[in-house]
Amino acid sequence: MAAKKLNHYKLAAALIVFAYALYYISDASISGWHLIDGVNLMFHEAGHAIIFFLGEFVQIAAGSLFQILIPAIFAAYFFIHRQHFSGSLVLFWLGQSLVNVSIYAGDAIRLQLPLLGGDSVIHDWNYLLSNLGILQHADKVSGGIYFLGLITIFAALALSVFFSFENKTKS
Repeated sequence: MAAKKLNHYKLAAALIVFAYALYYISDASISGWHLIDGVNLMFHEAGHAIIFFLGEFVQIAAGSLFQILIPAIFAAYFFIHRQHFSGSLVLFWLGQSLVNVSIYAGDAIRLQLPLLGGDSVIHDWNYLLSNLGILQHADKVSGGIYFLGLITIFAALALSVFFSFENKTKS
């Protein structure tokens, strides 16, 4: 069995990304805005536009779905291509995106988030949860998504630290 050697650069990268994820979580609120939120918003809005032909409910759900699906696809790509460390770093993005979606879902009753298009646009999660008859459970839905985001972030940390070790090759 080959010996494992720690790649300090990978470990440092993993810890920096984890520190950012913790910072994001601690500052995740209605008023907090981070650079990565702009990236998530781009995929969120693209989801609405791409799935316009499947009906209003699916089109509205597609925003949050795409926001989560895109980083999941990137992570899967890296893992499938045996680029495990890169895949584990992308899992941080997936976890952060889930936390971001949980904030939006948690706002379904309060309706305090500023939305693109102003006050006249539909709040996705208010619409979705109302149509499902579970608007009163918005906090539970939000909490479940948030918990899944946290699990993903900590799994990303564990995997990125694990994949910071490389097989030593004999020269």
